[in-house]
Amino acid sequence: MTIIRGTTPRGIALIVVLISIVVLSVLAVGFAYSMKVETRLARNASYDTELEWMGRSGVEVARWVLGQQLLIAAEPYDSLNQKWAGGPGGLATSNSPLADFDLSQPIDMGDGKVVITKITDLERKININLADERILQQALVSMGVDAAETPTVVNSILDWIDPDDVMRVGGAESDFYQALTPPYVAKNGPIDDISELLLIKGMTPELFWGPACTNHSPAAFQAKGPWGGWNQGPLVYPFGLVDVFSTISSGRININTASASVLQAIPMIDQNIAAEILRMRAGPDGVDGTMDDTPLRNAGELVNVIPSMQIVGQLQRYCDVRSRTFEVRVDAEISGYTRHFVAILGRNSPRDIQILSFYSQ
Repeated sequence: MTIIRGTTPRGIALIVVLISIVVLSVLAVGFAYSMKVETRLARNASYDTELEWMGRSGVEVARWVLGQQLLIAAEPYDSLNQKWAGGPGGLATSNSPLADFDLSQPIDMGDGKVVITKITDLERKININLADERILQQALVSMGVDAAETPTVVNSILDWIDPDDVMRVGGAESDFYQALTPPYVAKNGPIDDISELLLIKGMTPELFWGPACTNHSPAAFQAKGPWGGWNQGPLVYPFGLVDVFSTISSGRININTASASVLQAIPMIDQNIAAEILRMRAGPDGVDGTMDDTPLRNAGELVNVIPSMQIVGQLQRYCDVRSRTFEVRVDAEISGYTRHFVAILGRNSPRDIQILSFYSQ
């Protein structure tokens, strides 16, 4: 006789228990991760105010450094070898409060620390809102832009900035931009961000970014502009307009901090003259920002290396040896949490250094 055994529920119950354990484990892990994230977010929120004030404190240190630099009577100029620029300091710095200051060293503040990562003078570039037609044209010529394209770019930039709707020859006002897709209007006012140039007729990524154009994605409107698009061709300029122009500065170029590309944007200054200026200020080792730098005390000193008084006169017209506007970058850190801050300072005197803007990145 064959005996048929009934099906036992114990095997099914074991499977159900195992599934339940797995599900509960997954839920527990997910809950733990969620709580960890929420705890971190809450901690970040609690640190926000403290980090911001630490960032502001770092800006105050930068203000002190820039003020002290003006008090060094033996250095009536701003140069790349000075403490504010990250250099070792000039010969007269040893007798000032800046002697023991190191821009790269963290500053302990409460439970955290602050690092002034960089102070950059904005007079090392040209203020595009104050640039005249000759400067804009010379900048494009020094880049190697085709002479037939130069008037369009120059006049379009001037049309974008001026307050009227009168179009220059080859330029563009709102009527032109309204016909594009998407449509927009001409600024008819100062450029607030240098990237606005990418909105202007005749501008291409190659002109704006220079060799770095391949590192930036095109904006939607650039591919549709009637003046050309992103894939215009293999043409690469030695530098871009972003390397020459900024949107805020006193308007005078600091000849001790400007790059060769900026100096070449000055009418009558070619590559050879720009290189000679850099050689003169860099000192015997030929490197900017070192102890043996020989910064110019005034633009007139260039007569020692440039025989043409006409060229020296041009440099005196557009250049200075002082900087008055600075960008300060500060990192504030507490318990591994970091925030990056940027401030723009306007320096009028040792006791009058204004914070023009302050924001986090």
